[in-house]
Amino acid sequence: MNDLTRIRNFSIIAHIDHGKSTLADRMLEITHTVEKRDLVHAQLLDAMDLEQERGITIKSHPVRMLFTASDGNEYELNLIDTPGHVDFSYEVSRSLAACEGAILVLDATQGVQAQTVANVNLAMRHNLFIIPIINKIDLAAADLPLCYNQLEEILAIPREEVLLVSAKDGTGVPELLEAIVQRVPPPKAPAETGTAALIFDSIYDAYRGVVTYVRMFNGSLARGNRLKMFSTGLESEIKEVGVFTPEMKPMPALEAGDVGYIIPNLKSPADAKMGDTITDAAAPCAEPLPGFQDVKPMVFSGIYPIDTADYEQLKFSMAKLQLNDPAFHYQSETSAALGFGFRCGFLGLLHMEIVQERLRREYNMDIIATYPSVIYHVYLRNGDMLKIDNPVHLPDPSEIDHIEEPLINAHIMSPTEYIGDIMNLVMNKRGICTNTESIDANHVMITACIPMHEILIDFHDRLKSITRGYGSLDYEPAGWQTEKLVKLDILVNGEPVDAFASIVHSDHAYARGREIAERLAEVIPPQMFQIAIQAAVGGKVIARETVRQLRKNVLAKCYGGDITRKRKLLEKQKEGKKRMKQIGRVNIPQEAFIAVLKNNEQ
Repeated sequence: MNDLTRIRNFSIIAHIDHGKSTLADRMLEITHTVEKRDLVHAQLLDAMDLEQERGITIKSHPVRMLFTASDGNEYELNLIDTPGHVDFSYEVSRSLAACEGAILVLDATQGVQAQTVANVNLAMRHNLFIIPIINKIDLAAADLPLCYNQLEEILAIPREEVLLVSAKDGTGVPELLEAIVQRVPPPKAPAETGTAALIFDSIYDAYRGVVTYVRMFNGSLARGNRLKMFSTGLESEIKEVGVFTPEMKPMPALEAGDVGYIIPNLKSPADAKMGDTITDAAAPCAEPLPGFQDVKPMVFSGIYPIDTADYEQLKFSMAKLQLNDPAFHYQSETSAALGFGFRCGFLGLLHMEIVQERLRREYNMDIIATYPSVIYHVYLRNGDMLKIDNPVHLPDPSEIDHIEEPLINAHIMSPTEYIGDIMNLVMNKRGICTNTESIDANHVMITACIPMHEILIDFHDRLKSITRGYGSLDYEPAGWQTEKLVKLDILVNGEPVDAFASIVHSDHAYARGREIAERLAEVIPPQMFQIAIQAAVGGKVIARETVRQLRKNVLAKCYGGDITRKRKLLEKQKEGKKRMKQIGRVNIPQEAFIAVLKNNEQ
């Protein structure tokens, strides 16, 4: 039986790039879990190339450390490193549900940011004990008075509780480990009956199948036991249990208070849902652990292979990627312009970017992604409601009663001097500023309600530009709202091109249509006949551009003579062009799709 008084389960929460993973490195070093010579790279718990390049955590990484405190006792410290980005907030909430305490990391040069506030609120909702630390105190630009004031005024955390740390050189980290032992409460004594373990993450191993990362709350699970998933009722035999040191280390059993892994006999990651409760089939618990929900994608985009011959390879690559990322959804679809491809669902924009980048890098796929969209609720005149994530499937306007689009509550934190520019940006994106709060003399927090579709493309980039990089954004879903939304079609030579179709607000349709038409006119090469590029809403053309025709100089052989002879030649050429336009087809080059869709993302 575990001595629960010697166990501490904690998480590290912070805004992106405030030093979570570097702090985890120093803890591993000081507790001799990993020797300094074995630290093959910085941010050891961030295993992916993308994680190391961008300085972000994408997957949670638990690790067990043994630490001898000043009282002479050895304590088991279980660290769960969490992602910092808003797209993975459900993953963060499940990781926090597996802990009793949280270390709040603040960058000494930046202070409190939007996601710092969001993550602290999440930790408080889970009743975690918070240890605040100010990191990067060794930097010349560190502003400690600012950090102290912001912690007290925004988060109501007294400055006496704050520890000063430099994760890079290890200053203050031993004191932090002592504080974890002293301040973080041990796990609660388990209930008398039943076995319950929380799945806070899972990965797929090619040889062993699904590996679930769990925190044990009640009872114990050992190799050979039969487990049961609460949400699906699925039963399976346990092949192995163990802990992370940070490599997987098999153990005889996992008991209440432990954080480790369980390898059941499962081949599909969809069977091990994040946040689900694992129980012993022989001694089940009465009810599941709270907080479980199915992760639903928020953003949708079409992904197509640039070379149609790569379709099967892309399908195989996506299946492999989904094994390690259950939040990623995809299904087959076809496009008249792009051929065979997939409609993919993502948690958010960063998640979409990460998946596309992983397909390009890890699987060497040349892909093109269509304009991202969100789910719309389309109410028909006959009373039915359709959920549409692809503009191509939007019904005829005569059948539609009204359309609802998803909203988000955006929390934007910025230096005070940029407040006017941020409000202009929010208004340009059809948003409403609902609250403005001065945090201190130099910083302001703006809360705005914005349609989710409007932040998909360039909102974050433009926010960073107008605030010189100091602005930060956090958002959460905020329900639905009825708006005047229309389907914008792009016609090339009278034929609609579904890859460019999008759902836009009727007030923005003209500007958006003109922008795409102008861009296409630049990238489609001239043909032997004139090509009309039109933007249309419900059959009505609202913008047009023309690609000039290639003309042969039929008058080159006329060195004089009657004007009627020249006219006759020109009329003959005109008739030929007219006939060619009727039977001619415009092959839009792949570069045109890439140019237009890439420009959309800038």
